[in-house]
Amino acid sequence: MKQKRKVVLIGTGFVGMSFAYSMLMAGDIDDLVLIDINKEKAVGEAMDLQHGLPYARRKIDIKAGNYDDCEDADIAVITAGATQKPGETRLDLTVTDTKIVKNVTSNIMKSGFHGVLIVACNPVDIMTYVAQKVSGLPPTKVIGTGTLLDTARLRFMLSEMLNISTNNIHAYIMGEHGDTSFVPWDHAFIGSKKLLEVIEKRNLSLESLNKIYEDVKNAGYEIVNRKKSTYYGIGLSLNRLVNAILNDEHTLLTISAYQNGEYGFHGLYNGVPALITREGIQEILELDLSDEDLHKFQKSCTTLKEIIDTTVNPLI
Repeated sequence: MKQKRKVVLIGTGFVGMSFAYSMLMAGDIDDLVLIDINKEKAVGEAMDLQHGLPYARRKIDIKAGNYDDCEDADIAVITAGATQKPGETRLDLTVTDTKIVKNVTSNIMKSGFHGVLIVACNPVDIMTYVAQKVSGLPPTKVIGTGTLLDTARLRFMLSEMLNISTNNIHAYIMGEHGDTSFVPWDHAFIGSKKLLEVIEKRNLSLESLNKIYEDVKNAGYEIVNRKKSTYYGIGLSLNRLVNAILNDEHTLLTISAYQNGEYGFHGLYNGVPALITREGIQEILELDLSDEDLHKFQKSCTTLKEIIDTTVNPLI
């Protein structure tokens, strides 16, 4: 008998429900449980999704629940957190969201949960660290969405510039999901050809790539300024990550992974390409970074570590 696939979502705001709706449309799970501090909202969201089931790909058991439902879940997804306001950086949310994630994670673990824990609230690299420390789960089973969305934005913008399908664009945003991220252009490919060679052949300048990176880095702020929040892109990114886990895909995704000596850092989470399986993170794909890119990654790690040491650790 096929094992049921159960996902519990904690947080029914815009991000959480964009993810939930995408899972309903994909039809790759059996059970979806919604949890929110506002229980009536969770009930209403569950009802709304249920009413679309006749037009979905398959039947999914959807309900509003509580933390006891996490006990036998394959994956628990945390999207609960404060909303980034215009003018705020992701790091400005640290204190508020540390308290929220600490409480949510504690409640998840009281259920006896032993699946894979995914974190998608900002600042996501730091919140993933909080969730791992509070949960006590192996670091490989606690994953942040990291630069998964940033990488999607990068591939989309490169696709638009080059008029080449995103499926054939292999490029990564690494580092913090935020202002210290970077693109290792030496490791960007169009099919099996280096992106830098393609750019040169098409008489495009390196400045055009740097402009794309700046647009990627500022995309979240641009969207927040225009519509107050971002949620569709991260909702679909979460969908991609959850399916990679449930399907044991052994696929590479740029997520926030625990650094265990890679690139010279230990004990924190940061955005890197990693191999995703049913058990979580199987390994980090450690790239041979140039000195310049390694310096950028180290700057990102140092920025995160300073905030963890001065602000987060005293709270957990």
